[in-house]
Amino acid sequence: MGAYEALAASYDRLTNDVDYEATVEFYQQILDQEGLKPRTAVDLACGTGSVAAILARKGLEVLGVDLSEEMLTQAAQKVQDMEHPPRFICQPLQELQLARGVDLAVCALDSLDYILDPKDCAQAIRRVYKALNPGGIFIFDVNTPEKLRAMDGQVFLDEDENVYCVWRGEFDEETNICSYGMDLFQRQGTLWQRSFEEHREYAYSQEQLVGYLKDAGFGGIAVYGDRCLEPPEEGEQRIYIKARKGRIHFGIR
Repeated sequence: MGAYEALAASYDRLTNDVDYEATVEFYQQILDQEGLKPRTAVDLACGTGSVAAILARKGLEVLGVDLSEEMLTQAAQKVQDMEHPPRFICQPLQELQLARGVDLAVCALDSLDYILDPKDCAQAIRRVYKALNPGGIFIFDVNTPEKLRAMDGQVFLDEDENVYCVWRGEFDEETNICSYGMDLFQRQGTLWQRSFEEHREYAYSQEQLVGYLKDAGFGGIAVYGDRCLEPPEEGEQRIYIKARKGRIHFGIR
């Protein structure tokens, strides 16, 4: 079974410790530092739409993009009662094509790592550049290679009263890919349904990603530690990167 097919229905329960508000607040810190007030945004690999919903509540016109129809179904249900909900479309990032440009592009929770071919990752970044308005900003995070390598041989457990999930990590030095098989048990009435998914992430270095951004035409590139406006420390588990398209921009203070 492909990634997120079975997991979609239980994803929010299993990730209830993820602080999406803090992630968006960090985006805001970067925007404040850049002197930008975006009006439109795209949430790339938006999953169940948690970040998209927060951005929309802040008054932005938001589009969510994801490859998983199952995750987008959950996202649409999550925002159905909002006055100005995000819109959602199903696209792979390396084929990203928006009807009109946006001021802000974000990609949360190491989603770029799921693009396993570096050529496709570089293409996705070129597509993001094209989708941004002049002066637009791209902010994303990735797991560091150190974190993904450390997952080799690790076993993790997540559970609540309706779902039980066990996943095992394995890192392949030859392919530079971390795979984790996930056994998922979800309650269906009085019975439990078992499914299996495999998730895979490529261990991109910050040098690779900065190179892809420069090749796409981005400038103003900065690399940060995990939700910190300082360079990454040694052994950092997650890094954030921001990049700007051009110098003529909207919403300057």
